[in-house]
Amino acid sequence: MSVIDPCFIQFNDSIAQHSLPTSFTFPFYYQPHPVCLQAAHQLQQDWLIKNPWQHNFGLDPENDRGMVIGKMFGVLVVKDQQGKVGFLAAFSGKLADQNILPPFVPPVFDMLTKDSFFSEENKQINEINQLIIQHEAKPELAFLHSLLDRQQQQAETELTLLRSNIIDNRKQRKSQREQADIDLAQGKLSPEAYKTLSIELSRQSVQQKQQLSELKQHWADKVELTQKQVDTHQYQIKQLKKRRKQLSNQLQKKLFNQYQFLNISGLTRDLNSLFIETPNHLSPAGAGECAAPKLLQYAFKQQLTPIAMAEFWWGQSPKSEIKQHQNYYPACHSKCRPILGHMLTDMQVDPDPLLVNTAQDKHIDIIYQDADFAIINKPAEMLSVAGKNVTDSVQTRMQQRFPHATGPLIVHRLDMSTSGLMVIALTKEANKALQQQFINRTVTKRYIALVEGQPSQKQGSITLPLRVDLNDRPKQLVCYEHGKNAETFWEVYKNKGETTLLHLYPKTGRTHQLRVHCAHHLGLGLPIVGDDLYGQQANRLHLHAAYIGFNHPSSGQWVEFTALADFE
Repeated sequence: MSVIDPCFIQFNDSIAQHSLPTSFTFPFYYQPHPVCLQAAHQLQQDWLIKNPWQHNFGLDPENDRGMVIGKMFGVLVVKDQQGKVGFLAAFSGKLADQNILPPFVPPVFDMLTKDSFFSEENKQINEINQLIIQHEAKPELAFLHSLLDRQQQQAETELTLLRSNIIDNRKQRKSQREQADIDLAQGKLSPEAYKTLSIELSRQSVQQKQQLSELKQHWADKVELTQKQVDTHQYQIKQLKKRRKQLSNQLQKKLFNQYQFLNISGLTRDLNSLFIETPNHLSPAGAGECAAPKLLQYAFKQQLTPIAMAEFWWGQSPKSEIKQHQNYYPACHSKCRPILGHMLTDMQVDPDPLLVNTAQDKHIDIIYQDADFAIINKPAEMLSVAGKNVTDSVQTRMQQRFPHATGPLIVHRLDMSTSGLMVIALTKEANKALQQQFINRTVTKRYIALVEGQPSQKQGSITLPLRVDLNDRPKQLVCYEHGKNAETFWEVYKNKGETTLLHLYPKTGRTHQLRVHCAHHLGLGLPIVGDDLYGQQANRLHLHAAYIGFNHPSSGQWVEFTALADFE
């Protein structure tokens, strides 16, 4: 009698209408397979909507217990040794502050078990944290800091006042000397009296310089004494922090050794070895806790054959990154790419689209050309400049088209997925003049975008600062602390039922600015149709650079160009 696997979920409804894929999902760019959609829908209906764990996903206005935390969930369609098809489910990180919950697969390593070394060694680190907090909160340390501030302020006040007096006295002595020179010349002052006055004035100058030197030394001694007392306390804190860092590094290395990842050939590698080949050689926090590696690890351990995988977001959108309820997203790059690269070794996997030249059969239309520049209409899914894996691009095509052009040709860029107008400089001088206009933001640009849904207003401005998502390049985050200012004006161009055509006027030129401003819940909250990074895939990204205007690099005359989008 076979043992029932508690994590192997049987489909409620037949999947006979779906043809199973012949190769496994490429996890970093995919369209969810229909059988994965059916698995995800079943998981959502049977478990996530009911939410027996009482986790606050931010979807129930009556559930205000705890912090709102949306979650990434994953489903992995598998075949058991008897050939039966079912699926596994997993969540990223913890759910309801727990690592192990039905019906989900367990973590690769459970650091929360009672007998786990992590709990004991982390306890030591927490004890050091408490000691650091106690030392930093000591009243005598606060008093010394306050005393040091007062001494430095009083020293500055007294020194400033003395310097001012010295300047005034110096002016008086100068005036006395000038008058003495006149009196001596007119015979009103004897040479002996003149000499005596000069000596006295010099003595006063020396005396005041000595006063300034003594005052500086007086306060330097007092401040140094107080600073030494502060340093004594700070040394103890510094030693505790040094010990904490040492223990943290040891624990992290030990912990990462416990995260052992299998692949289909039975080979195992831990986090330390997997990330040694990355640029900073360190595993980022949370690596191995995502849904995808959990699912594959369990499948390999239980000798289940992986068929297809998909991950989706469940819950309220986070503040920074763009995740929408029930939308599907690829695995993250910084945490998962090294792990999944190992786990998928020796498996037949869908090709990486980044290695495919999607522009091979595309043509670039030149809509204007003179001696200084050309205006082209870039097709969607073509790189602006040559990439690491794909060299075919606007740049290489223009080098072939204008072999005698001077300068770098490319003045500005469009995202690979964005179509529309680009300016190509044919001389060094034109390139410099045009680039300066882009830098000074005197170039006028208008994009047209088809977004999902309808905005509540007819027009508006979006100001959301952006920075790169360090855990998932090239995606961008909204970040008020480290982000660069990004501003977009928008207006409705045409309503099209469930979608809307917008005119977008970027005042800045940040990476993915228009895509993020449209998709983010603090912006329009309406992803651009076909946005595979911030929305859902379609036949193309419906974003087009439709208008550009600038001063001609030679004549200075204002010129402007337009090009219709193929989705208007």
